[in-house]
Amino acid sequence: MGKSEPLRVHRIMVVGTGVMGCGIAAVAAAHGFDTLLFDADPEAVARGREAISASWRKAHEKGKMSTADIEAAGGRLVCLERLLQGAAADLVIEAIPEALDLKRMLFHELDGICGERTILASNTSSLSISRIASATRRPDRVVGLHFFNPVAVMPLVEIVAGSATSPDTVESVRQVAQRLEKLPIVVADSPGFATSRLGVALGLEAMRMLEEGVASASDIDRAMEAGYGHAMGPLKTSDLVGLDVRLAIAETLATGLGQDRFEPPRLLRRLVEEGKLGKKTGEGFYRWEGNAPLPVDHADLVERVDRRR
Repeated sequence: MGKSEPLRVHRIMVVGTGVMGCGIAAVAAAHGFDTLLFDADPEAVARGREAISASWRKAHEKGKMSTADIEAAGGRLVCLERLLQGAAADLVIEAIPEALDLKRMLFHELDGICGERTILASNTSSLSISRIASATRRPDRVVGLHFFNPVAVMPLVEIVAGSATSPDTVESVRQVAQRLEKLPIVVADSPGFATSRLGVALGLEAMRMLEEGVASASDIDRAMEAGYGHAMGPLKTSDLVGLDVRLAIAETLATGLGQDRFEPPRLLRRLVEEGKLGKKTGEGFYRWEGNAPLPVDHADLVERVDRRR
């Protein structure tokens, strides 16, 4: 393979219309990229388009987007019926569920559809980029591009270089992140990368403290917010990320690093078993009404966890 140069990205396809996929697509279209949106579920695409429009309306109410900005962004956003319609994308950003087999299947399919210079990026927060890339014939053009929720607000983008990712690919997506007005950092393909590994470690310890009765969820969060200057405490953050997602990442780290400190607390497992996944279900470590987290008495749940020890 001859020497390549950083690719100037003009057209981005986002695959997956969950919270992260819609957030990425909304920001991309608002920052001048021709943006394609696809999901295997056609109804999810329609819901995604409406969620994106709602996010732009909210930005308009806050004075961050003008009516002209919204119209221009809307004109750049195209919803697709088939994945093949995105074949001409310069950059594909995958934002489907956090399951390695699903991602490998998608990247294998994208590899057969997209042009040879197309960069394939995953928004995974913990899975191996090298293992995802091995499902393609272009591992040098596969990279992690990990955004944070909410995408429109959070400035950080974590660029994850797999074992075969080329420097030019890293530079290409770094330029994209900067054009999106994000702060990119580059990390190696290690379990949990940098952000998930640190964030999950703090979140799991906060859960153990709650489980042990050290303090309430709100006081544990206040300790980190007021004492260490964190914008949001670890338990609120876990609710926002999704407790099922936090559990999956913790299990990946516990397996990948072989270290007990990432073993998920029983309290986390119990909440997930009961379908209390955080903000998206209305309850987790807090009860959520709109964007407001309200205190929850976890004494009964902790007692049930204790009885199962």
